[in-house]
Amino acid sequence: MVNEADLGPELVGRLTYLLKRALLELEDLHAEHLAPAGLGARELAVLLLLGGHEPESQQQAAARLGVDRTSMVGLLDGLEAKGFVARRPDPVDRRRNVVELTPAGQVALREATRASDDAERALLADLDDAEAAQLRALLRRVGHGARR
Repeated sequence: MVNEADLGPELVGRLTYLLKRALLELEDLHAEHLAPAGLGARELAVLLLLGGHEPESQQQAAARLGVDRTSMVGLLDGLEAKGFVARRPDPVDRRRNVVELTPAGQVALREATRASDDAERALLADLDDAEAAQLRALLRRVGHGARR
């Protein structure tokens, strides 16, 4: 573990440092909590996206997540190998494939969402419910409004 006293107040007070430390901690917690479900946080993001939309092409899903096509192909290949997603021809445009959750993927999504919720609760354990909600709201505002 990093001793913040060794880093100095100039570094540990920077937003970049604080956000990165929180992200690293959350990634560790997700790895721990999602391991029993056989999923990683990036795979969970794909399942959450697909579970909340009508079947769409992998290009559309990649664009929504802000993931390049090559990374999305790898993520979908892994999820397909686990039986969590299926690619099939688009009934409207047979030239493209759409991706959708399988029944096993829907079960995995429910289990992994609960595990992710546990990881987030562990990260935010020192905050009360109002503080946790405020943090989420502030991060949402900052993350969506910085480049207007």
